[in-house]
Amino acid sequence: MKLVKAAMAGTMEPSDVMVTVEPADDLTIDLESNVAKQFGASIKATALEVAKKMAITGAAIKLVDHGALDFTIRARMETALKRALKEGVQ
Repeated sequence: MKLVKAAMAGTMEPSDVMVTVEPADDLTIDLESNVAKQFGASIKATALEVAKKMAITGAAIKLVDHGALDFTIRARMETALKRALKEGVQ
């Protein structure tokens, strides 16, 4: 599935992650995190897993992580992607 519009979910608060998604030809993931060296691969894998589970084939995904746990990353990803798939809803 391709995204209809750009959308976001999350906050910049501690223990959260801001997820921004935009329509794109390919699936790309950009990560900003203070713990990228230790957990960057895991964070990206979680984001990719959610996108694939939702059958997303084209999206530019940006995650700005502030120590979010796995379940928070999943929830924010799913919310942002669902918002980007719907027309007229932000």
